[in-house]
Amino acid sequence: MEQRSCASCAGGRIDRRDFLRVGSLPFLGIGLSRYLGLKALMASQAGSVVGKRRNAQACILLWLEGGPSQVDTWDPKPNSSFKAISTNVPGIQISELLPRVAKHMDKLAIIRSMHTEEIDHPEATHYAITGHRPNPAMQFPSVGSIIAKELGSRQDVPAYVKVPKNQHPMVDEYFKAAFIGSEYNPLLTPDPQAKDFQLADLSLPKTLSVERVEDRKSFLRVVDRLYRSKEGMAERTPMDVFTEQAVRMILSPAVKRAFDLSQESEKSKDAYGRNGFGQSVLLARRLVEAGCRFVTASGYAYSSWDTHAENDKNLRRTLVPPLDQSLSTLLEDLQQRGLLESTVVIAMGEFGRTPHINPGNGRDHWPFCWSLVLGGGGIKGGRVVGASDERGAQVTEHMVTVGDVFATIYKAFGIDWEKTYMTPIGRPIKIANSIEDKTGTPLVKLI
Repeated sequence: MEQRSCASCAGGRIDRRDFLRVGSLPFLGIGLSRYLGLKALMASQAGSVVGKRRNAQACILLWLEGGPSQVDTWDPKPNSSFKAISTNVPGIQISELLPRVAKHMDKLAIIRSMHTEEIDHPEATHYAITGHRPNPAMQFPSVGSIIAKELGSRQDVPAYVKVPKNQHPMVDEYFKAAFIGSEYNPLLTPDPQAKDFQLADLSLPKTLSVERVEDRKSFLRVVDRLYRSKEGMAERTPMDVFTEQAVRMILSPAVKRAFDLSQESEKSKDAYGRNGFGQSVLLARRLVEAGCRFVTASGYAYSSWDTHAENDKNLRRTLVPPLDQSLSTLLEDLQQRGLLESTVVIAMGEFGRTPHINPGNGRDHWPFCWSLVLGGGGIKGGRVVGASDERGAQVTEHMVTVGDVFATIYKAFGIDWEKTYMTPIGRPIKIANSIEDKTGTPLVKLI
């Protein structure tokens, strides 16, 4: 192994990497540089969208971790304690727990025939976010990572953000990019509800001004040119690109403003809800407006929707009201800002709940038939896809898989949903993987 001399000793060699390491880059924030990783490749590799007109430019996923009960939300049945109410679309009814969303049903489609293959939370979350069953020999990329890879970033804003990072760190692993590259991992934020919320990597130290950053960049360029003149064949490393983009992000007023919830009025914060989920959805809207491609708003506490006990009480008191408030506000806000036609909105968990109540007055895990809603980005609202039986237990019409949902979203973005990625071991992986390793099919009723 090569032995390097101490940089301060006579005759000690300081190469370009040493210069960067010891004196010039600490102020950049290593977390951001690491996140940016190979971000420069995103633009060059993001040329694989189908050559057709596309509506969607961004997606907001409202993640309902734990699995909401289909019969108590989007597919009301007699075995629910909550009555069905009419919506602003004739013939479509949803639970009385969602009166505000009911007024916006023309903007949303309901899929009432979701069928998935995993019944425990970790595996089901992996399946719902990647479309693949967990495999100990293979990690699979999330839908957000795939969209980030296919479309790249806009306006120096991270292409993929998860708000906030999960209380259980293993959960965030399922939302990552796996073998397609860590540059497509989500940027994880702190809890936006916290009073001191900020993204530390976007802030310069108080002792460092923008002018000093520019001075250091100029000095670095001088040293770089000098070094290259002496090392004529030296190769420009990816880290140079990461650093330049990190600097641009740190110094960009637009990027910093996108993450700054203090820019929102008190009225706006109230409208989304003064709770973790509401503020995560508000931040998601800000990020999409600034140029982010995919935001997962996961502001509920870990496994909140896992209502094994006191299902009805938890839904009525703590779970559904924030969803009703924030989703309805998001739809109104996106429409008023002219962003609904370019932003896919989807609300889902990893599965549904049992049609029967258990001895603890709760509902257990149920992947066999469940519901989700989606709209915006060119997806037709006011529609219902599929149907369940009289108890919401089994699919009776048009079974829909996660691969079908992904294919629908990819089509909205103009991405070829039949595409496969090659793994490092030469195995092709479908980006819209359906049951029995088939390719998902876009829902023609919606797009």
